[in-house]
Amino acid sequence: MAAILGSPAQEGSAELSLEQTRVAKAAADAGFDLTPEQQGSWTLFRSTAFPAWVGLAVQEPGIYSLGLSDAAVGQRLGVELGLEPSAEPGPWALRFDGVEGYLRLHRILLRVAAVSRVVHQEGLRAFVAATRTPPSGTEAVREVVQRVGQDIFRRSLIEYWGGRCAVTGLDVVEVLRASHIKPWADCENDAERLDVFNGLLLAPHLDALFDRGLVTFSDAGQLLRSPQLSDRQWGLLGMGGVEARAESLADGHREYLRWHRSRVFRGGAGCG
Repeated sequence: MAAILGSPAQEGSAELSLEQTRVAKAAADAGFDLTPEQQGSWTLFRSTAFPAWVGLAVQEPGIYSLGLSDAAVGQRLGVELGLEPSAEPGPWALRFDGVEGYLRLHRILLRVAAVSRVVHQEGLRAFVAATRTPPSGTEAVREVVQRVGQDIFRRSLIEYWGGRCAVTGLDVVEVLRASHIKPWADCENDAERLDVFNGLLLAPHLDALFDRGLVTFSDAGQLLRSPQLSDRQWGLLGMGGVEARAESLADGHREYLRWHRSRVFRGGAGCG
């Protein structure tokens, strides 16, 4: 592994030693269960349960630098938790400096672990385990398998989006819908069906519009409205004057969204 450069300056002291102990505990609580590795003033933490790994450095007591190996995880958390990426990430996919407060750091590490699990197909592994016995060919059994998969998919999307609608931020989890971008029936395999990037967690009215091709999203996450919806109808849906975006779309979403724009969206030419 290449040496990690550009570490924040730190003073050797008892206070620093205590901070490093607290940092190690926060990482362990989040599931980083492998022996930490020291590189300069950075401590690297890895896990046997998920692939993303992190580096942590104490800038000063109570203020931390966090480096992430996975850009998709870092991008999601940056938007969700209001973290500003460093202009000089060094060897990290994303780096956040000035993370203030131990409790905030603890929360961030828990989310790193949770998002990493679903980004790297924990849902697919759970689905395979739940349907390990080969199903018979009956329609009833196929429906049961699909329901199991859709339940797992919903849990994965809730985890990824932090229990909030990707567009409105609505956090009433009970009413949010796990909306496939490329529908279950059109997916080529279970990996696509359970891919967390093949989904958006949406408020009910947005889910219905998206499912029927009356809205879609650009690669930048901007909500695109079908010309089949009038201004009056748009206003009645409560969308008039709203600058709606799907926050923190990752590269993995964009391939599926291109499929949705070309195959589902009721738009004009040039929407693909």
